Amino acid sequence: MFWHWNGMDNVQIKSMARFGLIGKHIDYSFSKAYFSKKFEALNLPFTYENFHLEDISEFPLLLKENTDISGLNVTIPYKEKIIPYLDDIDKKAKNIGAVNTISIDRKGRLKGYNTDCYGFKKSIQPLLKKRHKKALILGTGGASKAIAYTLDKLSIEVAYVSRSKEKQAKFIYDDLSSGIINKYKIIINCTPVGTFPNTNQCPNIPYDGISKGHLLYDLIYNPEQTKFLEVGKRQGAQLCNGLPMLELQAEKAWKIWNKTI
Repeated sequence: MFWHWNGMDNVQIKSMARFGLIGKHIDYSFSKAYFSKKFEALNLPFTYENFHLEDISEFPLLLKENTDISGLNVTIPYKEKIIPYLDDIDKKAKNIGAVNTISIDRKGRLKGYNTDCYGFKKSIQPLLKKRHKKALILGTGGASKAIAYTLDKLSIEVAYVSRSKEKQAKFIYDDLSSGIINKYKIIINCTPVGTFPNTNQCPNIPYDGISKGHLLYDLIYNPEQTKFLEVGKRQGAQLCNGLPMLELQAEKAWKIWNKTI
């Protein structure tokens, strides 16, 4: 054991700790490079690994074979499916219905949190104008739940768009018209459409309804400017990709892990 100054207060931490990301096909992920660089900068002997799971049912075996893991991030497609495997869940994550951060205490108990909502709020707030009163959320997965929760807290009306008719979706893509797009001055892509290497793809919406009054936000960060954002730029819209949100949510996760390591 040794003492480490984490920028907030002195905490006694393990001389070695392992962290990681669980998801499916996650070689592209931002998290491993981000935390590896962070640990190196802080001179911490910690590691961060990607754990590919073909199915969430493989999660208990992962923990059994890696008993020294101190914390995990969770990404597509397991932000909702991970919840039954946790011992406890933070109130905010419970209200959202999705988890993207897990802390593991010294007794092996798992607690779930959602730091996506924090990262999204902090990244979008500086961009909001009075005209931004209604938002379209493209996609209905785990990430979209944190986005909807945050927008609701910011008193912004939300409508989901899905590929097929489902209870929570107000629209399917075939419903969308230029007029509908024009009414929703915030459009957020919570789908993986446009992620590297499929950079020539974008959500199927009527882009001619986008104006200079629009804010387009894409949770994707690779490529830096997706086709979704590129087309929005040609229409004069304000743009933001997912990198600021990712960095902010990662720092929030690090603060959570610091409480248990």
